[in-house]
Amino acid sequence: MQRSSSTELMQRQKSVAFSVILFCISTVFALGATEVALRIKNYSMTNYDIEMWRYAKELKIPSEDPRLGHEHIKNASALLQSVTIRTNEWGLRGAPVPPRDPVVRRILFLGGSITLGWGVAEQDTLTERLVRMFAERGEKVEVLNAGIGNYNAERYVERFFRDLTGLQPSDIVVNYFLRDAETLDAGGGNIFLRNSELAVTLWIAATRLLGKTGERSITDHYKAVYADNRPGFLAMQASLRKLADYAKSNGIRLYLAMTPDVHNLAHYELGDIHEIMRRIAGEDGYVYVDLLPAFGTLAPEQVWAMPGDPHPNALGHELMAKALFPIIAKTPR
Repeated sequence: MQRSSSTELMQRQKSVAFSVILFCISTVFALGATEVALRIKNYSMTNYDIEMWRYAKELKIPSEDPRLGHEHIKNASALLQSVTIRTNEWGLRGAPVPPRDPVVRRILFLGGSITLGWGVAEQDTLTERLVRMFAERGEKVEVLNAGIGNYNAERYVERFFRDLTGLQPSDIVVNYFLRDAETLDAGGGNIFLRNSELAVTLWIAATRLLGKTGERSITDHYKAVYADNRPGFLAMQASLRKLADYAKSNGIRLYLAMTPDVHNLAHYELGDIHEIMRRIAGEDGYVYVDLLPAFGTLAPEQVWAMPGDPHPNALGHELMAKALFPIIAKTPR
């Protein structure tokens, strides 16, 4: 009798173990199938969040400097949002940088993903358009693109001092965007978020669902960012001042191009922040260029990189280049 009970117990334990193993295998198979299905679905490269995830995975590495969070992989290339983004030996977007010729004017653009030209073919970016504009006047000018996605003013200025002073630019253009005064965390995510589109999709859905309650408008958000006592606002000012001091000491011409938010150009509500940046630029000795008038009242579908992605598209970069060129093409001081 005791032997029979022991046998029955062992059989039940085996049955439970088999069920657990079968459940685990089924779950892994289902998750794997879902992962594959998502990758097939997103192969068209029309999902902004997934493309940004790919950008972080394929072209970025964590930085040893905690102030930067991340930086570009050098000499790399990736197809993102149907556009090839390549980096050179300096981690800049574009072709290799030639040896410094003191006779040739070298203009370095600092900024975030708008400067990088997210969703824009390399030849259509602001920086490449400026090269061609100078060439049409018979001038050889180097225009270098140091834009990196998810960078603010503190990050791109610190990166300049850490990695890019050796470029010896004759001019620096800070291609400033409103979020450049935000405080950013290091990011990076866990192993699942770094490697699984399913995990990223679930995380994005949960974040948006939880974020709907009490969500502020873009206008309210940026007005809060530019409050006098906000750490990011103070850090931005200190960074721009540090860059200005360096430029003055080294005879570098300095510009601040103020890029507008393109969610609602027809009824733009952030002009007061442009005026704040005009004042800061003037105090630090930057030549200030407001790019808002260049965009006019274009609708989102005319200027967005794609639906759901408010980065300026090729047209936007063309408009920015046309607005900037007359200013920076003036006879150097």
